[in-house]
Amino acid sequence: MSFKLQSWNAVAPGLESKAQWRSWLERPFPLSSDLHKVSLTQVSPILRRRFTELGRCAASAALPLLENIDAVPGVFASRHGDTPLTLSLLEGIAEDQPMSPTGFSLAVHNAVAGLLSIARKDVSEATSIAATENLIPLALLEAVTRLQEHEQVLCIIYDVPLPELYRPYAESESYPFALAMRLSRREGVDMVLEHGLHHQLQSEEASDLLRVMRLLCDLDGTANFRSGSGVGWSLRRKADAREN
Repeated sequence: MSFKLQSWNAVAPGLESKAQWRSWLERPFPLSSDLHKVSLTQVSPILRRRFTELGRCAASAALPLLENIDAVPGVFASRHGDTPLTLSLLEGIAEDQPMSPTGFSLAVHNAVAGLLSIARKDVSEATSIAATENLIPLALLEAVTRLQEHEQVLCIIYDVPLPELYRPYAESESYPFALAMRLSRREGVDMVLEHGLHHQLQSEEASDLLRVMRLLCDLDGTANFRSGSGVGWSLRRKADAREN
């Protein structure tokens, strides 16, 4: 499956540019488990207060790609969603506290998509997905499918660290992150997303996020993703393709 990657932007604590990401990937060091302050000046102060750390991270990655674009459909992908907020609501229920309507509305899986839609006054369709494994290639698959009907599609993958209570039962990055990609029919780097049985991982220790970031930062030519079934995905640039 082929598509064009028009632009991308990724955010993690202390990492906001391609140069910063590339330097860190070459010489990694522990990142903060908390997101640094982001201004989100494109969002009104009243609405800005509704963004949790997960939402701030996603918005800070996505908004720079959407300048001068009035409307674009989006695919929003998070493996765990806003688990810190969800856990706080569950703890409140356990203590017989009344449920906060605002807290509940911000904890649902499509909350980030809704907040960005309101902030941008963009009523384009948006899809929110989750996946236990292969979240990145499946998000791209959904976005490429949307390209059959639209000229451009925003694809954004984001998560925050799991609360301590959940960490024995599931994996997550130890820092908040968001990766936003603008896919296009006509402009950008030619990319190929493949599904098959023959994809060998570059490193068993690297996470899916690090594999795709190494590809985007020109450190690897391919990002491979493998599932427990042995069937995996591969993302690569087409032969002889070069970034604009």
